[in-house]
Amino acid sequence: MQKTIQIKCIRRANHWKPRGSISHVGGGSLANRWKLELDEVIQKIESRDCMFFVNVGSDPVAVKVAVDREGTKYIKTVADGDFPTHLLNLPECP
Repeated sequence: MQKTIQIKCIRRANHWKPRGSISHVGGGSLANRWKLELDEVIQKIESRDCMFFVNVGSDPVAVKVAVDREGTKYIKTVADGDFPTHLLNLPECP
């Protein structure tokens, strides 16, 4: 059965490249925080082990894997254009 997981924060990469600027995502509660590297999130989405989402307003929006012009995989929401705008608007993970 596929797990549904809410992303509540991101960790930015050392460089600022809109499509590749996220190195980790995280979530959970104060007592049970989690953080995953981008490659692991991509693998979990592609293998259909997990479905990740973010809340945009009060609506859940799915996260998907995209590929940039250089062939590099990254994540964005289904509501985003080319850039992961909704993810980049999340706070930094502690």
